[in-house]
Amino acid sequence: MALNLDGKKSVVKEVAAIAAKAHSAIAAEYRGLTVTELTKLRKTARETGVYVRVVKNTLAKKAVIGTEFECMQSGLIGPLLMAFSMEDPGAAARLIGNFSKDYDKLKPKVIALGGRLFDPSELSKLADLPTKNQAIAMLMGVMKAPIEKFVRTVAEPHSKMVRTVAAIRDQKQAA
Repeated sequence: MALNLDGKKSVVKEVAAIAAKAHSAIAAEYRGLTVTELTKLRKTARETGVYVRVVKNTLAKKAVIGTEFECMQSGLIGPLLMAFSMEDPGAAARLIGNFSKDYDKLKPKVIALGGRLFDPSELSKLADLPTKNQAIAMLMGVMKAPIEKFVRTVAEPHSKMVRTVAAIRDQKQAA
């Protein structure tokens, strides 16, 4: 069904608003996927905080103007669906990567993060980025390590003295 001018403007406005807030974007070719497979992809996307939309390339090119995904314009060729990570940068990459393992007809074509264009072969690197909670946990672990080492260092002389006294006691009891 063809869109009229107002419909096209609303699609561009909606995608532009999403692109302005998104952390990363992936354009993937979906040719050959069935409706049930696309429905499954959309359901998984909703659960993981990824905005997925099939948009005409001309409208997608207009929508990304003025956003950090403007670099994607040259790669928007053919039937593509756009996936925008809304919560963490690797969410869309994990979604497309996991889904393309099961359904080989879904092929990533263009990947953008932070205003830079990446090769589709780097999808796994983006998918391996930690989520916000994982990154906070890693940071806390790094911040906590020096304090733990300091406490162990301060406690070691007392522990060594207790072990020495216990060894002397055991030696005297054995004699």
